[in-house]
Amino acid sequence: MKRKVSTDESKTSKKSKVEEFIEEIHNNRIEFAENIQKFKFNRNRLRFINELEKLSDDKNGICYWMSRDQRVQDNWALLFSQKLALKNHWPLHVIFCITDDYLNSSLRNYKFLLDGLQEVSKELEDLNINFHLLNGDHSVEIPNFLKKFNIGCLVCDLSVLRKHREWVEKIKIALPPSTGFIQIDSHNVVPVWEASDKQEYHARTMRSKIYDKLGDYLTEFPPVVRHPYDADKNSQAKSIDWKAALKFIKSEAYAVTDFDFYKPGYKNGMIMLDTFIKERLAIYEKRQDPLGDGISNLSIYFRYGHIAPQRAVLEVAKFRKTQSENVEMFIDEVIMRRELCENFCWYNENYDNFNGLPDWGQKTLNDHRKDKREWNYTLEELENAKTHDDLWNSAQLQMIKEGKMHRWLRMYWGKKILEWTKTPEEAIEFSIILNDRYNLDGREPGGYAGCLWSIGGLHDVAFAERVIFGKVRFMNYAGCKRKFKVDEYIARYGGIVHNKKK
Repeated sequence: MKRKVSTDESKTSKKSKVEEFIEEIHNNRIEFAENIQKFKFNRNRLRFINELEKLSDDKNGICYWMSRDQRVQDNWALLFSQKLALKNHWPLHVIFCITDDYLNSSLRNYKFLLDGLQEVSKELEDLNINFHLLNGDHSVEIPNFLKKFNIGCLVCDLSVLRKHREWVEKIKIALPPSTGFIQIDSHNVVPVWEASDKQEYHARTMRSKIYDKLGDYLTEFPPVVRHPYDADKNSQAKSIDWKAALKFIKSEAYAVTDFDFYKPGYKNGMIMLDTFIKERLAIYEKRQDPLGDGISNLSIYFRYGHIAPQRAVLEVAKFRKTQSENVEMFIDEVIMRRELCENFCWYNENYDNFNGLPDWGQKTLNDHRKDKREWNYTLEELENAKTHDDLWNSAQLQMIKEGKMHRWLRMYWGKKILEWTKTPEEAIEFSIILNDRYNLDGREPGGYAGCLWSIGGLHDVAFAERVIFGKVRFMNYAGCKRKFKVDEYIARYGGIVHNKKK
């Protein structure tokens, strides 16, 4: 039995309601800033990658390197890029560069990405903004593009992950000294470098820092408008062969079957936000039930940047008077909890390995490193849901089939990997590989922090000591049965018991 996900908005009546929802938001943007030139950009959202004081007069264009935030509207980096282009009377270009080996991505992940970018490309074309799809090494392709089209300044959005930061540094080195390079945090409500100047170890220390600054950052977005300056004939965007772009991906990328639950792009993200507000916000306090429908289903759209977390918060916050408790819980999850994970990956270079765990977590796991494991599974056995635990197998199958595992079961899933593998290091490695390979919202700070929370107590506190786990929080099958109807969940996803000789 497949889980019902309320993204099926194929009926005309539903579509018209969603269109009204999007149109209302668009009108709010226009009302907020009828002329984008009058919009005062909060400069704390940006940082200068190089120290260029003034853009060169002999250049001819601004380029926004879109990476993490794959949308047109509600995008601070694109808004700043257009403001800069308008000021200099230059054309505006947007580029996206595909690499074929990004963090264990599956072909399903790439297809979701490319399908979303097709919508971006069409919307930019309608706004007279040139969209270019590049293939290959970012540190080669992007500088070559800038030189070829005589771009005066490169603007990029922010990813706190190591791979993206390496690209930024290599591009910085490859750029000519006359080209500016600016980075803008378009993903977080409070820019990661403004939220805190150090790694925060608990939600309680992060919460006050974030909430004290919301007045400066939780604002309405002005619109991206039709760009008045045309690119010359040589630098205009060319027609993109989207099928060829997918074929560029190496065959080694894991071919995971497609699915119908989540549809890519800004419009589908807004559909999900609209249906969440209308149908699930009222039961958001029940979001921890794997059989319920209280979750927002927005994490995938946040991960690809199809919609801005800030947009979701602005829209949900409108219902504070009628659903205050659920609204506050949602805002806390989207802003504080999510940005705590961003903080971790920004300030801790070991965010994806054992050394990224808190000191007490490392010590307690080391103390229990030699504890006997009753079960010991290979990566292949875990990947194929062939363990003795039918609940764990069902959670793994949900992730494979739907591209997302229920948030509460991710905790159980990760803790059992610790219990069933040889070492904590192997547990972290296997959990990250599977999360990144199958979850559409993988390859993100929340995924890395979640794996390290489950396995080594990141952002958590110490509990009573026990075998293997030490003082790391423990979860078991019996506890799940007290939490929700385990048998019904297993029947839904089809996990079975696989006995293995020890």
